Amino acid sequence: MSKTWFITGASSGLGLEMARTLLARNDRVIATARRSDALADLQRQYGGRLEVVRLDLTDRAGLQTAVDSAFQRYGRIDVVVSNAGYGLFGAAEELTDAQIDRQIATNLTGSIQLIRAALPHLRRQGGGRILQVSSEGGQIAYPCFSLYHATKWGIEGFIESVAQEVAPFGIAFIIAEPGPTGTNFAANLVRADAMADYEGTPAGAIRRAIGDGSFVLKGDAARTVAAMIAAADSATPPLRLALGSTAYTSISQALSARLAALEAQREVAMSADRPDL
Repeated sequence: MSKTWFITGASSGLGLEMARTLLARNDRVIATARRSDALADLQRQYGGRLEVVRLDLTDRAGLQTAVDSAFQRYGRIDVVVSNAGYGLFGAAEELTDAQIDRQIATNLTGSIQLIRAALPHLRRQGGGRILQVSSEGGQIAYPCFSLYHATKWGIEGFIESVAQEVAPFGIAFIIAEPGPTGTNFAANLVRADAMADYEGTPAGAIRRAIGDGSFVLKGDAARTVAAMIAAADSATPPLRLALGSTAYTSISQALSARLAALEAQREVAMSADRPDL
């Protein structure tokens, strides 16, 4: 049985790969993009099964209208995919205020408002799926991606809470956490002006690695998308879905180190309780 999907940021990367895959299996897709002609080839190929909606995720009113209109036209949307976003690259003090504000407005606030706009419709229709495209960077951190990580850690915390609120309505969340993947993510990075002070630091090292191609992208876009679709199709989807060997290894190591640090602080933690309880 075919499904209907609403996908933000579908003009490139994982969003475009997902739209192609879903259309090829006979599903319907409402795809948002900042340019209305961004998916013209797919529209010619699939006709009425693909609707393209021009949308900038930072346009709060436009976002609400796009979601409301899509549910009104299609009656039911099975999966809402929050995929739109980009990476802001630079050491924290290299970033401008405008760059910081735009990163948060797009990746974090935009994703939050998309989810908020979809929830009443999913609740009224008796359930559905929300697939948030996060990153391994929602649980670990690289130098030069501080604001990108802030948005991914932030949206994961938001979803951890909201998932508990709406589970009784049959609404399930999936947080997809791909590692470095062969998409155009790196090419679309917004880069801060580099400061010479950071040349000999970890920030400088990762800047060089990305620049000379030595930062290895092990993830395969098609396989990553296939795993996300399979999770959304599942009767019992996982809340978090690590994708790629880099993501699995880096997240596992980070969680193990965090747990070890917590266990080492057990006595201090217990000492902070009220003595009368």
